Amino acid sequence: MNQLRFLLVSALALAGSTAVAAEDNLWPFRIARTDDAGKLVSTHYVGPLIFRQPASDGVRTVSGLRPFFAQWETPAGEISETNFLYPVFAYRGDHETYRWSILQLINRSGDQPERAAELPEAMRYDTFDVWPFWFSRDTRDPETSYRAFFPFRGTIKNRFGYDQISFTLFPFYSRTEKKGAVATSTPWPFIKTTRGTEEGFAFWPLFGHLEKPGVFDRRFYLWPLAWNNTLAAPADAPAGTAPRREFGILPFYTSETAPGLVNKNYVWPFFGYTDRTAPNRYHETRYFWPFLVQGRGDDRYVNRFGPFYSHSNVKGTDKRWILWPLYRQRTWTDAGLDHSQRQLFYFLYRSTEQRSAINPNLPAAEKTHVWPLYSKWDNGAGRQQFQFPSPLEVFFPDNERIRTSWSPLFSIYRFDQRAPGTERQEFFWGLITSRTAPAEREFHLGPLYSVRERDGEKRVAFGRGLFGWRRSTENHRWRFFWFDFPSKENKLRDASR
Repeated sequence: MNQLRFLLVSALALAGSTAVAAEDNLWPFRIARTDDAGKLVSTHYVGPLIFRQPASDGVRTVSGLRPFFAQWETPAGEISETNFLYPVFAYRGDHETYRWSILQLINRSGDQPERAAELPEAMRYDTFDVWPFWFSRDTRDPETSYRAFFPFRGTIKNRFGYDQISFTLFPFYSRTEKKGAVATSTPWPFIKTTRGTEEGFAFWPLFGHLEKPGVFDRRFYLWPLAWNNTLAAPADAPAGTAPRREFGILPFYTSETAPGLVNKNYVWPFFGYTDRTAPNRYHETRYFWPFLVQGRGDDRYVNRFGPFYSHSNVKGTDKRWILWPLYRQRTWTDAGLDHSQRQLFYFLYRSTEQRSAINPNLPAAEKTHVWPLYSKWDNGAGRQQFQFPSPLEVFFPDNERIRTSWSPLFSIYRFDQRAPGTERQEFFWGLITSRTAPAEREFHLGPLYSVRERDGEKRVAFGRGLFGWRRSTENHRWRFFWFDFPSKENKLRDASR
């Protein structure tokens, strides 16, 4: 349970969580952090702009120039992801395939060149889209390959919910195919003829008819004002089950009836009721919808006096609105965790709490955003983080790319606690930093002044070691030193191994 809570909340936390033992602060030019073995953990140049640090997954390394460029590398040194001014350009890749995108409008994907050279030609593929004009896929198989230059001419296969879409000088001619039903529009959407597993004809918006024998019969008149639909009972329903009927003449009356269901509206959508007896009992009455709604049933409850107050519980998800959209509260249970979320004007304030449903006495995990002032995370197991200001996190709570390329640019103050008693604070992108760990403390005012205590030894330095004082653990006496820079300390440590 603790692991589930940790994974969910820490995924939203700030990147760069590897243990650090020492810091070399030459702000704003360079800040380097090393571990106990003297291995470089992260490096930042020119404040937050140029960086190299562990990725949030704890496996890869990410580096770049904020906000223009960021690149993720695997431990083997392979590039798995590259972004330019994210989300303008994004690249993803592994040993087998790649995909790149420009604002999700120009997209390309396919086999990596090395893999393509090893595959039989029939197993290779390449796709390229320029929305909404060009769509192509090349699989070396005419049955699954296609090219389309919208609106002039082309064919698209197995996309947008259809088996095939063809057009010529759209909207003058288009043809769609889905599960054996072929619909031809000349021009779209006014004249439409359907053949195959479905039969129909439509002269939009005056009238239309579409039928699939034994499944449905749909008709409309003066779309969207009138319709009359008959839908057969599901295949698993008992023999002889009556079909579902849908009828409407807007704005006067709509009706939907089926075995165990009656749903009617008068002066749509303001007045109406729903009465359901199967598969779950539920009754709802609507007055001046969506403002006054009352509903009661086996798996749901609705009590709405909009916009002043609303309370609903649908299949265990409980929601309350006060002065919509001012305040919302939502609670639900998922994967053994009780969730509670509070929002003020959607994004001005958002707080989410997670607690064990089995043992509610365990510490809760929380994340809180007060836009644009701060974001705060607590995984309930000793890990805490805080950032000020935080204008983006509430809008992109699960987006590592935004957090890596953009969030540090706004971070005047950051706090990171790995465990109680082990924490780091940072002001003005590294100008002032402090770190506390068991038997260890460290403070830096850029390259001007630093204090470090470790295992009883204390070092006070000016100018990164231009001069200062050191107190050893043996005699507890202060000794003056000069020209004792971090590079010299690293060499002495390497020589003593």
